[in-house]
Amino acid sequence: MAHSLEVPVDGSSSVAPAVLVDRRIRHGTPAFRRTNLALFSSGFATFGLLYCVQPLMPAFSRAFNVDAAASSLSLSLTTGVMAVGMLFAGAMSDAWGRKPIMLVSLLGSSILVLLTAMAPNWTSLLVLRAMLGLTLAGLPAVAMTYLSEEVHGESIGYAMGLYIGGNAIGGMSGRILSGLAADHASWRVAVGMIGVLGLVAAFLVARGLPPSLHFQKRRAHPRALAEAFGTLWHDKGLPWLFAEGFLLMGAFVTIYNYVGYRLLAPPFSLSQSHVGAIFMVYLVGVIGSAWIGSIAGKLGRRRVLWSTLVMMLAGVVLTASGSLWAIVAGIAVMTFGFFGGHSIASSWVGNRAPSAKAHASSFYLFSYYMGSSIAGSLGGIAWTHAGWSGVAGYVAALVLLGLGIALKLRRLTPLASVP
Repeated sequence: MAHSLEVPVDGSSSVAPAVLVDRRIRHGTPAFRRTNLALFSSGFATFGLLYCVQPLMPAFSRAFNVDAAASSLSLSLTTGVMAVGMLFAGAMSDAWGRKPIMLVSLLGSSILVLLTAMAPNWTSLLVLRAMLGLTLAGLPAVAMTYLSEEVHGESIGYAMGLYIGGNAIGGMSGRILSGLAADHASWRVAVGMIGVLGLVAAFLVARGLPPSLHFQKRRAHPRALAEAFGTLWHDKGLPWLFAEGFLLMGAFVTIYNYVGYRLLAPPFSLSQSHVGAIFMVYLVGVIGSAWIGSIAGKLGRRRVLWSTLVMMLAGVVLTASGSLWAIVAGIAVMTFGFFGGHSIASSWVGNRAPSAKAHASSFYLFSYYMGSSIAGSLGGIAWTHAGWSGVAGYVAALVLLGLGIALKLRRLTPLASVP
């Protein structure tokens, strides 16, 4: 928001408008550095808190005597509740402010993760992980809105890239660190360590994130919110893109949920640390997201999306091999395709909804994380009854459905200015 300042002219009592001053945060300023440090660390912590349990699922199975499908609830419950919470977190921040919602989200989530490390039984652990989904929803849903309001247009791309980078690196690091800590201590130490990192990030947000200067308080109206979400279904492409997000994330998270069970067991018999290190292929995904996104910008999303599903399918086929290197290569190829497909689908959603971008993005994230919750848990049934061949077949079916949707979207009549 630009502010008009008035100053006296020639010592008289009259005033004249001064040059408009844009108070948005710009690259190269101390405020920009504080903002990026706070949001990078918050994104890092948020996705570390969320995904730190993924490599620990086999440890949960041993500690609480539950099967793979039940153990996957430690992640699926969190993402499912978070998906629902994201539909309302934006409206809450409209009423209460961006920074307070983000800070409460991060602080509350860190405390819940610390309590999870002390959970006496499986039921209490799942209750705490479900509550975590509710508190976590506040930060991802609001952080991008804060950046779009407070950062200057010339600097928003760089700031958004750093925030998203923090998300990806946090998700990867949370998995790797928890795997290492579990190998050398216990799963409780691993989870507690991630909770402490969350508290550090909350401190950085409280001290470093500048207050909102361009936020305008608005009351949440449930009826208006429902009507806004209802308009999304009038578009011929958006419902299919929501379904695509569900399938993309469902296939992706299933592979990562259960590959640990396979690699910890004979004939591989890897350590927890080595299994956790596999999550370093996330870096391949970050590169894939940017590279495929740039190609889609040149050739058009409808011409590129289907190819990312083909890559994912090829990766799934490779994981069916008995060679460890082929399995790792398959996970890397699938990760590359997934991040590329997600970047295309999520950006396409915003362009298909010119009058309700925030609501369209919220519903895409809802579908995306429901894919993690529902499809990820069903993959555990496939593992229990048919081992890795069952998991690979199940994921291949999800990817083939996604490929069918991508080919359907290829024939979708584009809106004006939407490639």
